[in-house]
Amino acid sequence: MSENLHQMTHAELKQYLSQHRNEEEAFREALQVLISRRNSETVRYPYPFDLANPEREITAILKAKINLTDS
Repeated sequence: MSENLHQMTHAELKQYLSQHRNEEEAFREALQVLISRRNSETVRYPYPFDLANPEREITAILKAKINLTDS
């Protein structure tokens, strides 16, 4: 199925992610395809699977984002 991920529409990829949320490899491949389609000016955050301590680092990113929106 991974060879067809690049041919899927945005909506189809989201549906695929939803259906395969418990299959790490399939989910990761589809998410990478979806992420690669972002606009070049979009704010980019690190991919959680590539972080040394994902929980701590994502929490810090979310807290910073919340503080930014509260200002």
